[in-house]
Amino acid sequence: MTVHVPIPARPESCPALVLNADFQPLSYYPLSLWSWQDAIKAVFLDRVNIVSEYDITVRSPTFEMRLPSVISLKTYIQPSRFPAFTRFNVFLRDRFACQYCGSSEDLTFDHLIPRSKGGQTTWENVVTACSPCNLRKGNHMPREISMWPMQTPYSPTVHDLHHNGRHFPPNYLHQSWLDYLYWDVELEP
Repeated sequence: MTVHVPIPARPESCPALVLNADFQPLSYYPLSLWSWQDAIKAVFLDRVNIVSEYDITVRSPTFEMRLPSVISLKTYIQPSRFPAFTRFNVFLRDRFACQYCGSSEDLTFDHLIPRSKGGQTTWENVVTACSPCNLRKGNHMPREISMWPMQTPYSPTVHDLHHNGRHFPPNYLHQSWLDYLYWDVELEP
């Protein structure tokens, strides 16, 4: 996979990758990024260490500073052991593919046991579905119309989501971030 890395020209295009005190990103999904303003504020409050910098400098009448591209927290934050139930995390668990036909277009999520029939919005009852499959299944139970998901829905671990996420790197990765991330990417000049 190739990721195009634009050369940042303005501070607004220079987010800082935020690492925990153990030099692991705070999160991969979404990738833990702070705006340049939040990164500088954290530096001044002595809450982070600057690990790497951009070649861009911001100035005030009395101060000049290169923008941080990678920062690490000074205090370790215990990561969550279980991922939050979100639409994005359901899609990530299911690798951004409809669990009925395999399409990656126009994704929604479907309740295996429809809500109208007592189905809950839980990891074990929700799958990724494209809109056409979701409409076709509608308010039916899977056995009523022989629509079975390719994978039985389950509650993923953070490790499961990280494993699946290796196939879906963000669109923008700065060169200075690559030592702290696990996506296999090639940078183009």
